[in-house]
Amino acid sequence: MQFEGEHLLPGQIGHFFVLLAFVASLVAMVAYFRASRVQPVNPDRSWLNLARVAFGIQTLSILIVFGCIFYICSHHYFEYMYAYKHASLELESKYLLACIWEGQEGSFLLWAIWHGILGIILIFRGKEWEASVMTVINLAQFFLLMMILGIYVFGVRMGSSPFTLTRNEIAGPIFSLPNYLTFIKDGVGLNVLLRNYWMVIHPPVLFLGFASGIIPFAYAYAGFRQKRFGDWVKPAIPWALLCVCVLGVGIMMGGKWAYESLSFGGYWAWDPVENASLVPWLILVAGLHTMVIYKATGHSLRASYLFAILTFVFILYSTFLTRTGILGDTSVHAFTDAGKAINAMILLFLASFTLPSLGLYFYYLKKIPAMPKEEKTSSREFWMFIGSLVVFLAAMFIIAKTSVPVINKLFGTQIAPPEKVEISYNKVLLPITIIIGLLSAVTQYFKYKESPRGYMLKKIALPTLLAAVITTGVVIFIPLTFRKEGPGFLGAIYVALFAAIYSVVANASYIWSGLKGNLKASGASVSHVGFALMLAGMLISSSNKTIISDSKANGINIPVGKDPMTKQQDDPTENLTLIRQVPTRMGPYEVTYVKDSMGHEKGRKYYQLLFNKKDPVTKKSIEQFSLWPDVYLMKDNNMSSNPDMKNYPGQDIFTYVSYAISENRANDTTRFTTHEMEEGDTAYYNNGYLVLNKVVRNPNNERFQFKPTDAALMADITLVSKDSMHYHAQPLIQITDMNINLVDDTVYAQNLFLRFEGVSDTKHVKIGVKESDQIIDFVTVKAYTFPYINLVWLGLIIMAIGLVMSLIRRASLGKITAAASLLFVSAVLFYLFILAN
Repeated sequence: MQFEGEHLLPGQIGHFFVLLAFVASLVAMVAYFRASRVQPVNPDRSWLNLARVAFGIQTLSILIVFGCIFYICSHHYFEYMYAYKHASLELESKYLLACIWEGQEGSFLLWAIWHGILGIILIFRGKEWEASVMTVINLAQFFLLMMILGIYVFGVRMGSSPFTLTRNEIAGPIFSLPNYLTFIKDGVGLNVLLRNYWMVIHPPVLFLGFASGIIPFAYAYAGFRQKRFGDWVKPAIPWALLCVCVLGVGIMMGGKWAYESLSFGGYWAWDPVENASLVPWLILVAGLHTMVIYKATGHSLRASYLFAILTFVFILYSTFLTRTGILGDTSVHAFTDAGKAINAMILLFLASFTLPSLGLYFYYLKKIPAMPKEEKTSSREFWMFIGSLVVFLAAMFIIAKTSVPVINKLFGTQIAPPEKVEISYNKVLLPITIIIGLLSAVTQYFKYKESPRGYMLKKIALPTLLAAVITTGVVIFIPLTFRKEGPGFLGAIYVALFAAIYSVVANASYIWSGLKGNLKASGASVSHVGFALMLAGMLISSSNKTIISDSKANGINIPVGKDPMTKQQDDPTENLTLIRQVPTRMGPYEVTYVKDSMGHEKGRKYYQLLFNKKDPVTKKSIEQFSLWPDVYLMKDNNMSSNPDMKNYPGQDIFTYVSYAISENRANDTTRFTTHEMEEGDTAYYNNGYLVLNKVVRNPNNERFQFKPTDAALMADITLVSKDSMHYHAQPLIQITDMNINLVDDTVYAQNLFLRFEGVSDTKHVKIGVKESDQIIDFVTVKAYTFPYINLVWLGLIIMAIGLVMSLIRRASLGKITAAASLLFVSAVLFYLFILAN
């Protein structure tokens, strides 16, 4: 059958280049392996040249595949299943990239693209390590490209192709018709929660972090392969720095997306997907420090091997957790089950790297050089190793709790998550935060190998005193208010805050006292300052997060859904119901639900909330701003709420809709009742009475601006309800070019509509009154204040800059290249900080 309107050429081109890239990855892997096998240090040139050509073809093919997918999605070719599932006509063009990596196939492709780009760099800079390192990268490419093959082998489909046709994937009578495309009016489209600018930049950064995580692993393999057990550390350190920087920034970009798009009121919820990306980062942070120890003293080589291997193993394990559907309902971020074939391939991917690498590690363990003499407790390397071990143990704790669904499935257990998930993590990790903060503050003041007696006390005395003074100031002027878990837990938070402040002060001081102001060598201290600043921001903002939406302000308690963080029924007293056009007290603000408007996407509705802060003495407005939280009514009639916030240097005001009226309401059949009135007359309605104060000709006020030559009359009306509340209304009638325009006014608090209907023959004013039988327009919101949350984002930027400084120094880049790199990274991070605020 010939189907009408299909555009098959882009898909055919894309599928051809998927196959070509897959074959090229296999050729490159075998060629690189043979090149390293013939002569490890000086590889066979013929095999090496073949491998480079194959890798180049592979990388170019992957880029063409990506271009084909982008073309299909941007042109809304819904005959392709990928475009139908992830694109839609209403989707704004700025989110087109996000819709590509929303799907499994697109995200695997993005990962492969970064491997290709990093591989090109390694070809030019890898030198004698190129063949062994690139063998590992091409093995990963082989598996990633296999995920998007979409071909059948012995009746089993290998991977899921992004170029499959919709008519081959969905069963339906329309797909037997030659003109089936005329029945497909639109695609499903990008998940509304992902329609955020952070989702355009967060996944590429995160996957660059994942892709760069394979390189320290590959260098560790090369060390085994070439029997050069310690030489691999030096070229691996810059790549470890790159991965720590990029993956850390990518993770926190995800936190910023969650903060702006999800309604749980924060940037981190210990969600399994968040944890799965955090664990490899923590392990590589530990590995980076042990690599530095080895370069300086010869200690910790075995630990460096283990951490480099486990970093990429846990990157693959995080892929297994998030893409196989095993997490079930425990995560809001995870992909749905991709099917048994894909799940088996992901498991094979994980096993193919985990088992051989750990096997090599234990096989060569005794051959890995180890210093016969133990580190002294007065040495820098001893405390650096202790810190690395603590970070590694924290990662193991997190992944163990995250893996509970896997344990339940493997062993048939029914381990339930704790009632307070966040607290169950924080109670363990808070003491670890204290240890890390203190160690990052004092360790660098030690000397390698041994520090003289009294040396440390002299060096850290001033930073310790200064940190104590600053912490005391915080206790007095910004006291922490988190008392839900008792005074002991609050005390631990204060100790952790001191440790974070101590780390900031001590590292800043070390740049001048220890390094004599040598900024080139201060990358580690700068990154420690940033990390500690992040910790301080997290502790203060989380501890002092305050709910300002109190239902006592108007006494309206409406049952709302479950709290997005605790998964428990949300407390209605912490949600404020706002009646349209009725100002209501919310903390220091008077908040008015002004209006609502439909969004660009079908089912999305924005609510304008006007915040007005008045001087307590003069009652005059000193600040006004509007927030526009929105809700999205999904196809299953569930409501997805997206917050909005006001950013200040010292705090954020965070607001989201917790309950809104459905649009499916019956038509209002109530009619206007006409009252003929003179100025000063009174008329009654069911819930009170109204007074016609006066009639104003051609009014010029906040609502209307007419000229003296116009023909308009406005009724100035005061309404008094049975509970003695007073309201004001200004209906108007205007005559223009023999047309009569009626401008009604609405008193939402009384569900009342008023109309200036005209003037009677007896010169009485005719006022129409309609008491609607509809539900009053209202919206229920929850609002928080987050004090000093900008310390989190500022700390992230400083940490990233410090890591880039270290990377430039370790990679031995030229002065111009180094300066340009640092300037570029700083500009990008600063731009993102401005964007975030």
